[in-house]
Order: sequence, then structure tokens, then C-alpha cells
Amino acid sequence: MKKLSVLILSVCSVIAFGQKVSDFKYVSIPEKFQTFKNSFGLENYLAQALKGKQYTTISGDKSKWPTELITNSCSVVNADVINDKTLLRNRVILQFKDCNDKVVLESKGTTDIKEFEEGYQDALKQALVKVSVSNPVETLSIQPANTATSKVTVTSEVVTVNDASPETGASKFSNGKVDLQKVQLDANQFLLVKSNSSVPFATFKATTKKDVFRVKLENGNSTIGYFENGNIVIEMPQSNGEYAKEVFSGK
Repeated sequence: MKKLSVLILSVCSVIAFGQKVSDFKYVSIPEKFQTFKNSFGLENYLAQALKGKQYTTISGDKSKWPTELITNSCSVVNADVINDKTLLRNRVILQFKDCNDKVVLESKGTTDIKEFEEGYQDALKQALVKVSVSNPVETLSIQPANTATSKVTVTSEVVTVNDASPETGASKFSNGKVDLQKVQLDANQFLLVKSNSSVPFATFKATTKKDVFRVKLENGNSTIGYFENGNIVIEMPQSNGEYAKEVFSGK
């Protein structure tokens, strides 16, 4: 039970930062970064750098977005560059937030170049090193989460969770090689965990499509999962870029 307590506590971080910037195709960039009086062309510099990493950049003004993005704003990650200048150095903080205003990635960049335009752009170049090439997960129609915060009550000895699944009628699943337990965090999120591990085998987050979920695997890969005939199915990424259907049957 204590291991499960540790697992639930650690998963808070997984949920908050479950997505990577590379999971997205679209990046929204404001017309002007608010912490700069003069941003020295950083907006265009960021846009060009992200295009080089295979992202599609769009305006920070949602009224200019294509209809399909307006109706599915969670498929867009929002970029910002924050002025973090000190007396001696030009510094910036590159930040990406999802549709629920949660930070997906924050990266700092600094430079010894004292000229503002060249210096800020060099600092942003350093911050961009942490941004991976776009490798978007399969697009699903999802909406911003309810503003109310979901809570999981954890003590040192007792974890209150609802393991049984109304969709499958089971709380334990196996593909014949791995035995997993389903741990329901709230109405929209659950885990599949191994009994001897403090890291979730898979973290499921609901989409607006019934019984279809965004899935974060223990190795960091993102994919989709769904309920099918009382089983849980995960589309497992393969080394050749394809996906294999992995079926976990309920016990």
C-alpha cells in the first residue's frame, strides 16, 4: 500500500507535465511578447526556429485561427518568451503552455553578448536547444479541462481510489506477459500499474470521444488507448514508426 501511495504522489507530476512540446504540431506565438518594451524581433526569430523543427506556427490571436483549431484549442501549445535580463547579461525564459495554462516546457537561455537584438536572439537560441522536433501524437478532439481541481487523498497507509471500471467491469488486466492494476484517479484519468513498480506503466487521460484516451507510456512515448469488448487496448509505437495493437484483457 505504501508503494501505491508513492505512485499516486509521483503521478501528480506526470499529469501536470504529461505532454511534451513535440507532441504538438501547432504553436501559437503572440504578436508581441508582453515582458519586452522592444522584443527585437524575437517573435519572428522564434517562429522561424520552430518551423525549422517542423512545427506549424499560428497567430496568438484566436480569431485568426482556422476553424478546426478554434474548436479543438487543446491541439495548440502556446509559446511565450519572458525577459529575464540581469545587469550584465541578456537572458530569456522560453515557455510553452497547454490549453489549461499548464507549463509543458520551460527553458532558460543566457548569453554574454551585450547588444540587445543580437544578445536576446542568442539567448533564445540557447533556450531552444531543449525543444525537440515536432512529432505530434494522433490528433483527437479534446477540450480544456474543467477549472475545478481534481484531488486524490493520500495518507501514509491508505490510498482511496476507485479501481473497478464501469466500462470493463474489471480492475486487473493482462496481455499474457504483463499483469497490471487499473487505478482510477478521477472521472477522466486512470493508471495501469505494475505491482512492483513506482512508475505507471501507462497514464490515461480522457478525450471528448467516449472510451478513447491519450496515453503516456512509462518510457515517455505518447499514443492512444481505448476500451474494446471489455478490454483495454493500447496502440504501441514501434521502432519503424508504425503502431501495434496491444490488448490487455480484464480479469
